[in-house]
Amino acid sequence: MSEKQVEDIEASRLPTTYSGPAIDGTVNEPTIEKRDSIVPSEGVPDDLKEELEQAHIDVYAPFPIDENAKEEGNILTIRALFVGCVLGALVNASNVYLGLKTGWTFTANMLGALGGFAIIKLISLTKIPWIGGYFGPMENNIVQTTATAAGGLGTIFVSAVPALYQMNLLSKNPADDYWKLISFTAVSAYFGFTFAVPLRKFFIIHIARELNLVYPTASATALTIRSMHLSTGGLESAKKRIKGLSIAFIFAFIQRVVSQYAIGILWDWHIFWWVYTWGGKGAIALVNWGWYLEWTPAFIGSGMLVGLNAAYSFLAGSIIAWGIIGPTLVAYDAAFCQRASENYPDMWNCNGLRLADPKNAPSPRYWMIWPGVLLMMAVSFAELAVNYKIIGKAFGAATTMGAKRLNSLIERHGKSNKFIAKIAARPISGDTMQDPSPKEDQVPTWMWGIGCVGVIILTCVVLGLQYQFPVGYSILSLILGLFFALLAIQCTGATDITPITTVSKASQLIMGGVTKGQGTAMHTAQLYNLMSGAVAAGAASQSTDLVNDFKVGFLLRTPPRVQWYAQGVGSFVSIWLAPSIFVLFTKAYPCIVDLELSDSCDFLAPSVSAWRAVAVAMTDPSFPIPTSSGIFAIVISIVGVLVVIGRHYLNSTGHTKAAKFMPNMMVLGLGFLLPQTQYSTAMCIGATIAYLWQKKWPLGFEIYCFSIAAGLIAGEGIGGVINALFQVVNISGNTLGTNVGCPDHSC
Repeated sequence: MSEKQVEDIEASRLPTTYSGPAIDGTVNEPTIEKRDSIVPSEGVPDDLKEELEQAHIDVYAPFPIDENAKEEGNILTIRALFVGCVLGALVNASNVYLGLKTGWTFTANMLGALGGFAIIKLISLTKIPWIGGYFGPMENNIVQTTATAAGGLGTIFVSAVPALYQMNLLSKNPADDYWKLISFTAVSAYFGFTFAVPLRKFFIIHIARELNLVYPTASATALTIRSMHLSTGGLESAKKRIKGLSIAFIFAFIQRVVSQYAIGILWDWHIFWWVYTWGGKGAIALVNWGWYLEWTPAFIGSGMLVGLNAAYSFLAGSIIAWGIIGPTLVAYDAAFCQRASENYPDMWNCNGLRLADPKNAPSPRYWMIWPGVLLMMAVSFAELAVNYKIIGKAFGAATTMGAKRLNSLIERHGKSNKFIAKIAARPISGDTMQDPSPKEDQVPTWMWGIGCVGVIILTCVVLGLQYQFPVGYSILSLILGLFFALLAIQCTGATDITPITTVSKASQLIMGGVTKGQGTAMHTAQLYNLMSGAVAAGAASQSTDLVNDFKVGFLLRTPPRVQWYAQGVGSFVSIWLAPSIFVLFTKAYPCIVDLELSDSCDFLAPSVSAWRAVAVAMTDPSFPIPTSSGIFAIVISIVGVLVVIGRHYLNSTGHTKAAKFMPNMMVLGLGFLLPQTQYSTAMCIGATIAYLWQKKWPLGFEIYCFSIAAGLIAGEGIGGVINALFQVVNISGNTLGTNVGCPDHSC
């Protein structure tokens, strides 16, 4: 491999990450050995090792300094913060759109890195004050950090918050709760923001090498920034990536906006409906169960990122649920559909959720919720269980660090405690390092500590005054957020998978047990259940994103204090943006928050269904789960756990190729929750394109694949926001477009 090729591809091999429905992955148990030199470390994916060896990169230590690069001065610039906030806003808006569609959300890491480089590199050539001047990798990191923080928090607005409205636990109109949503978002954001600081040193400095926490997306982002700013050849490589991203973004944006005016031609291809109208009457069955193609750039791009296993597991879940089980349930009167058209008596709608007797006369979609939710929960916890040794080491190290701090405090007051001193004497890791950032560049303990205490107090006040939340429940929610953040950060560092599903559902289960023990009324218990889960999930998600940012800064030698300030600015933007985008979408599409309108909604929001299902199951004394659905949920969950154990065994015994063929049960479960099968087919199209591309033209794949995929995802997301605005002002495709090609002239 030539030097030029290494330079082009060194930053591209690591996959992206997302939050929302987590994709299960397996972490190999670490082999710990003494390292005497900087070499590619264990835990780095095999397909990266060759590139890292030739580039002499160790992802557990700061990158070597480019001796030919200029020294950077102030990197916390107005231009960096502004561009970062704009790029993060694009991702935030895109995530609300994509999350309400399918539950998938994406981070702004790479878009912030590439977009920040493209914009600021251009304007840096000018001599305009505050705008022109040298642009280096650390300032690029500040752009990316700000973008990631500003692009966060969308998760709670595609899951818990819509569920609160669907269950009539808040106002009828989300716009009436705007300030409530702002304050709730603020406490979720800044709790994660404050306690991410000590977690940086713990997870990145002390135990990263020992537990093989490579942080794939963060390392990929740092490598990308580094390669673009290399004194030789970096600019040419960056131009190629940015060109791919820009073209893909523009194409996806135009496609999403224009296609609404001829949706049955430019967006959805209802092939089986066409066959039915041409005389193939049997094809109506496939129409009724939602099988058609949708040329959605975002989910074709998603498929390019997640790969064949996840994409085809998603399709397998769709086929099992909506091609086999659903029709069988209806055939044997175990579930019931409703007539969908007066013009076509053999057209049926099977997506109803507002049912007179959901336990004994469920719709197929209602029946599928319970196996989907239980499978995803079981798989999430199984993933944690099979990695108990790694998790145990992490918590052991956390205990030792806490004891060291406490013992130091006791000794400063001239006292001692043998038990605490004994724990503090344990080594945290045989492979730890000193923090490479000098003390003056780190965030002082008093600063994040006071902030953390202040946010805890503010959380109790906000939840208590606005939602009548008891103080004890508020504190419990924050403790759960901190505890599950430790798990989420570790899983993300090892596998690039943020298990928000585990975090939220575990919080709901714990709070459900607490409210039952207190005899809380069902309506109030459901409010507490969803709110506590949202606080815990929001805090864990935000802190995980920010620790990932700290990893990028660690590799690029960016002062953590400056990064933290940038995170604070980005978080402030997300506090206002995420609720505003959510209110816009609910105004344009009221069906998002009104179950009466949900049967034919463009946004089926599977994550919302999952949150609502757990809240109901934990609080409703009638336990409204169909018996057959409950039995099947247990069976499929057992199968899912066995698959996780099998994959872990194959990986731990060196049979990694065989493990790759094990289905991804987390994503398979998502197929049960999402009756819109066009998304799984679109992801398979994207995954297949990426696979063939990599096989035939590997160098072009390494340079362009991620950039194009990121552009497709962001472009459609922003196009979806524009469509929502058009819907509000009554110039959308529903008013001015045509439904030619759609079943019964309705798409």
